[in-house]
Amino acid sequence: MDAYALLFASTLSAGTVLALAALGLLINERAGVINLGAEGMMLCAALAGFAATVHTGSTWIGFLAGMGAGALLAAIFGVLVIWLNTNQSATGLALSLFGAGFSAFAGLNYVQAKLPESPKYDIPFLADLPVVGPALFRLHPLVYGTIIIAVLLVYFLYRTRAGLILRSVGESPESAHALGYNVRMIRLGAVMAGGALCGLAGAYVSTVYTPLWVEGMVAGRGWIALALTTFATWRPARILLGAYLFGGVTMLQFHLQATGVHIASQLLSMLPYVATIVVLVLISRNPAWIRANMPASLGKPFYPGS
Repeated sequence: MDAYALLFASTLSAGTVLALAALGLLINERAGVINLGAEGMMLCAALAGFAATVHTGSTWIGFLAGMGAGALLAAIFGVLVIWLNTNQSATGLALSLFGAGFSAFAGLNYVQAKLPESPKYDIPFLADLPVVGPALFRLHPLVYGTIIIAVLLVYFLYRTRAGLILRSVGESPESAHALGYNVRMIRLGAVMAGGALCGLAGAYVSTVYTPLWVEGMVAGRGWIALALTTFATWRPARILLGAYLFGGVTMLQFHLQATGVHIASQLLSMLPYVATIVVLVLISRNPAWIRANMPASLGKPFYPGS
């Protein structure tokens, strides 16, 4: 029973990475901007968060550094695609490649670095409960914080005027511009907010989830987060559920190995990516359903003078 409790806790922790990144990408895409550079932003943020934690001894400062790195790279991407009208897909891919190369080069001196010992975050009394305690009440605060972020994002998008404006920019930027809203600045703000969440996800990977730095340690999670955003049809609550589903598939490989299941480790390592491909194939079978939920101006440039 303890093994299943630990599997559930590990699923929540693994899903947190995907949920944070996908929620950030959701904000981008709700504003009409698609950013394929999530992988690169997460890698740079993972390095920034790890380095800041090594030098300060504070994981929370590492989180802030990761968010700052993600927001900075997203701002550069935003200027290119929003003001200079470069192709969003090509620019995002370039950002992803840049992030992978830059983080590998800049992180050479941190490969052998060690983080300070992480404190335990057990919730008093609740953490001692049998089964439920290890499964739910011994997790890092950011795991719970991610759920709160998703709830707040639901409220922001569907219950506030600012959220309505953001969605209108993603649906019809021309109409929003005609009503006097600065579409470019709104899109830039959304892109930077999304980049900050992707950066937080990257910093969480290197400081909490896998507390070390190695080249390419994000291991495709940025791409999975992109697929998850479409899989969840741009809904924060569905993103949360989908992230835990993918997180469960990721951790299942380790659980099967620990229980002595005789399957090649290479096949088990393929599980998260196979699941991603299967999901993309399934949702691609009904393109009308995707178009009905997708922001109408997603990926389309906006020209204020037209």
